[in-house]
Formats: sequence, structure tokens, C-alpha cells
Amino acid sequence: MINQVTLVGRMTKNPELRYTMEGKAVLNITLALNRHYRNAKGEIEADFVLCTLWNKIAENTAKYCNKGSIVGVTGKIQTRNYEDQAGKKVYITEVIADSVKFMGGRPVDGTSIPVTTERR
Repeated sequence: MINQVTLVGRMTKNPELRYTMEGKAVLNITLALNRHYRNAKGEIEADFVLCTLWNKIAENTAKYCNKGSIVGVTGKIQTRNYEDQAGKKVYITEVIADSVKFMGGRPVDGTSIPVTTERR
């Protein structure tokens, strides 16, 4: 079986890096991915895909990217679920990143951007 996905899209908001109780860095980003066709109104539609980044990948992405940054994410699709406060089961499908490539622009402060960051 193969579970591998590669996405290239724009980040929809500025990253907010968090840390788990164990001290692991985690970053959730949403990528906007344009479809390659127009709808009946002539508009280009987009899909929005949740991606979860861990450890150094999360830290580097939070440091070098912001809303509108173009990034390439390679990883695997994962589905999880939980019960909300009302007792309803909620399902989440996300991409767990193995690597992230920074594809557009430089940070405002002029520092250099690493081209890729991978899970080690």
C-alpha cells in the first residue's frame, strides 16, 4: 500500500507555532490549492488542505513563511476522529508532513531561507 501526497499551495494564514507538553514543536497550516478548471461562473475554485508539521519542519516553516507563502509539502494522509462537547463524532483528514520546500519570496528581515526542511 502507498500513502504519499505532494502538494504545492499558498498558506492561508500566518503560522502559529505551538509546543506539546513533551516540548515537541507542532504547526498546523492550511494550504490553498487552485483547481485547474473554472466553474460555471468562470471562476477558479480552490481546495483547502490541513497539514500538520512537527519538530524542526514546524519551527523552520514558522520562522521563514507567512500568509501567502508558497510551499511544497510532501507527506502522508491521515484521518483521525474525536468526540466533541455535544457527543458528536468529528472526523479530520490531514496531511502529516515529511518535508516542506519553501518556494516563494524572502522574509522581510532579509535572512536567507533554506530551500527544504525534512523530518529526521
